[in-house]
Amino acid sequence: MRILVVEDEEGLADSLRRGLALEGHWVDVTHDGHHGLERARVRDYDALVLDVMLPGLNGYEVCRRLRHAGDTTPILMLTAKDGEHDEAEGLDSGADDYLAKPFSFVVLLARLRALGRRAQQVHSPTLQAGDLVVDTVARRCRRGDTEIELTARELAVLACVMAGDGDTVAKLHILHEVWDSPLDMDPNIVEVYISSLRKKVDVPFGRRAIRTVRGLGYRIAPDGG
Repeated sequence: MRILVVEDEEGLADSLRRGLALEGHWVDVTHDGHHGLERARVRDYDALVLDVMLPGLNGYEVCRRLRHAGDTTPILMLTAKDGEHDEAEGLDSGADDYLAKPFSFVVLLARLRALGRRAQQVHSPTLQAGDLVVDTVARRCRRGDTEIELTARELAVLACVMAGDGDTVAKLHILHEVWDSPLDMDPNIVEVYISSLRKKVDVPFGRRAIRTVRGLGYRIAPDGG
């Protein structure tokens, strides 16, 4: 995911940047409301992590202005406040979720994954790279006019890689997205499924769509040649 973190506590912002990057996400950071609003307007993000207590414009106002402009990017709001009225104000301003400080990084990751899944379902159930198509609702895969039989897990792994839209998707990101208990799994299980997918969606068609980015993860090459 491409994530914008708007947080004025520089230590926390840097920790979030490093932690999210290690999970395979692309992260930009700003430290005040005005710069956060400007960055969100000029670049496309998959999610915003937005602190409430910001210099310049507070998080509520940043969120309201983005929503008023028609920006539907999922927003997770962070605040040191705790109480139902603060949560209600955050959600009423257009935020999708709310997390009170101090928070668990594991919980923040889970919330961001949930926001990403929701947004993907809203935008389109179909993922495509060249003539390779995955319908995540019908749970079907085809290459051109040829249907390809995949297991549910294979389909989920392929969809996760294709959702990167050509960018590298980290192995750990796939593990967290596809498996219910990722901490109990050997990360190499991802390689096993990638190998199986190549034998089904690439080799029979003379393609190399699923590419390994050594030391990082996998990406889809749309032409597959």
